[in-house]
Amino acid sequence: MGFGPIPNILCSEIFPTRVRGICIAICALTFWIGDIIVTYSLPVLLKSVGLAGVFGMYAVVCAIAWLFVFLKVPETKGMPLEVITEFFAVGAKQASVTKDN
Repeated sequence: MGFGPIPNILCSEIFPTRVRGICIAICALTFWIGDIIVTYSLPVLLKSVGLAGVFGMYAVVCAIAWLFVFLKVPETKGMPLEVITEFFAVGAKQASVTKDN
């Protein structure tokens, strides 16, 4: 409920070409499931915490999402797709090496 277009943009960049199609489909499915959860939980939340409480919760989630994107999602503007793929591959390798040590 707080990431906006970030999942759609990011999932089209981080997966290797050979599996990109199926991975984007899984990401889209996950995104739509999240949308359905938010849609169907809204009336329940309105009855339990009221309009101000619902929008307060949404605001907190949006602030957390903004902070996560600002701190953890790298800028890929102007990079060709091959460079982006390599960039994410190197980052994943570095994370696994750090985790093993």
